[in-house]
Amino acid sequence: MRLVLKPLFEVELPPEFVDILKAKIKGREIKEGEVVEIDLLGKPLKFEVIYAEPKEFRVREDTKIELSSEKPLTLDFEFNKAVRDVIFLEKSIVLIFEDEVLVLTEDGHKIYNEKFEGLKEVRGTKNMLVVVHGEGKKLRLIYI
Repeated sequence: MRLVLKPLFEVELPPEFVDILKAKIKGREIKEGEVVEIDLLGKPLKFEVIYAEPKEFRVREDTKIELSSEKPLTLDFEFNKAVRDVIFLEKSIVLIFEDEVLVLTEDGHKIYNEKFEGLKEVRGTKNMLVVVHGEGKKLRLIYI
């Protein structure tokens, strides 16, 4: 679970502020796009949820929280294996690994993920993927 929050006030926050923020919102239900308010020393502080994975969840101890005030917004992703190729569809991004296909929305949310035995080739068009697998003997059409 991951949250990227944008402070809605003009103050430079130290990196360790994330720990205070997590303690204040732990156990709360969070949705992407909403504004979260915490009380710190009697002052309300507001943060916009600019990214949440999944889009709605309850904050736990293992939730990764990041603060962002950057314009433009940048989101970084890290995977356990190397990305072999990237395909851009009309409204999604397809990442191809050695034996897996992962489809993300434009804003980075997972919409499809599957491992394929003998993954040979992946091609895409406007809103469809063609996956050749099984040592080149099988074909799967995926409509996104």
